[in-house]
Amino acid sequence: MSGSLNITSATADPALLDLPWNVPLDAWPNENIASLPKGLSRHLVRFAHLSGRVVAIKETTSEMAKREYEMLRTLQSLEIPCVEPLAVITNRTDEDGDPLNSVLVTRHLKFSLPYRALYSQALRPDTATRLVDALALLLVRVHMVGLFWGDVSLSNTLFRRDAGAFAAYLVDAETGQLYPGGLSNGQRENDLEIARVNIAGELMDLEAGGRVADELDPVNVSNGIVAAYRLLWKELTGSESFASSERWRITERVERLNHLGFDIEELAIKTDEFGTTVRIQPKVVDAGHHQRRLLRLTGLDAEENQARRLLNDLDSYGVAYGNPDADEEMMAHEWLVRVFEPVVRAIPRELKGKLEPAEVFHQLLDHRWYMAQNANRDIPLAEAVTSYVQDVLRHRRDEATVIDPATTPIDVQEPDDEDIDADEVGADADDWRLNV
Repeated sequence: MSGSLNITSATADPALLDLPWNVPLDAWPNENIASLPKGLSRHLVRFAHLSGRVVAIKETTSEMAKREYEMLRTLQSLEIPCVEPLAVITNRTDEDGDPLNSVLVTRHLKFSLPYRALYSQALRPDTATRLVDALALLLVRVHMVGLFWGDVSLSNTLFRRDAGAFAAYLVDAETGQLYPGGLSNGQRENDLEIARVNIAGELMDLEAGGRVADELDPVNVSNGIVAAYRLLWKELTGSESFASSERWRITERVERLNHLGFDIEELAIKTDEFGTTVRIQPKVVDAGHHQRRLLRLTGLDAEENQARRLLNDLDSYGVAYGNPDADEEMMAHEWLVRVFEPVVRAIPRELKGKLEPAEVFHQLLDHRWYMAQNANRDIPLAEAVTSYVQDVLRHRRDEATVIDPATTPIDVQEPDDEDIDADEVGADADDWRLNV
């Protein structure tokens, strides 16, 4: 390696020095490259193996790489869903001493995919709508912390499955600008218009390539982000007035926000001079209501909709088997040990990269419910797991990291299908009906 290479990194990983930084990124050897689906980008982006994980490497200018690295670190500290920045590499030169572009290194987000990889043949309207709804929620969250994104698009976002919906993660932050005092309405509307135009263009591009269903209207779908954003923004930040006799509406407002996945840190409540009208307005709203409760009770880290689904199942288990004297934490531990963990252990090792555990459990609940409807009887959990693994999960593509097979096979002992039995998934959980 020639030249005085500079590496700025939040985590000390000596393996960074082993990558061929003296070679242009588009000429890196196959042994370093991981084959993952990627979205459109104005910069050259490649995925590489690093210390047993996959990282994304983007070529850009030194200033832009440093700026985006710091912006992503700031967004992480603000708990905004985004990719994790690992390092900035500057002062790259080739073997002849000629300068090479600087790069930004980020950790690949497991079980995430660009929007172009979320459909197998033609993008359906309902899938496109769910993607846009997820992006609208992400845009609301970044605006609430005062970030003007500047380049909102499906291409600059990664998506993870979230119990029938999607969770969106910000990928490209190079155009972002943080305003600690908050954004003006004009700035928010500007970002929203950028999103609408970009999404319409991206979907029209797919349409021109015959990659969308005939009934999908790119303009209608892109307009959907405007409607979804404004409804959510109003619910999270708007004030509300009602008669003092309707004070139950305060609790109703809080419950609506909790259902959307947000917690209220502070609620401003005012009455008029006659005490007949009450006005309320959320002051600070934090996302992840169900995520935090699930993490507190079980230690499981899941997306918001997944967490809501798992908590519903946990609560149903508590109703069916709960000891009135047992506290919530004890019941959650029992559910975790007797229901969730046995199901996850029952998934054959070669299929564990298909979906993350929380998504597997969510889909299993759906699968068990449909089995029960078709058979007109309760389905034991062990039977549902066996059916789901063989009929659904085995036929999905891996989404942990969609990469080519390893060149050197690994000899591992896989569990047989008959290992999935009532003893493994918890016999005591078989005679209660899951809440779906």
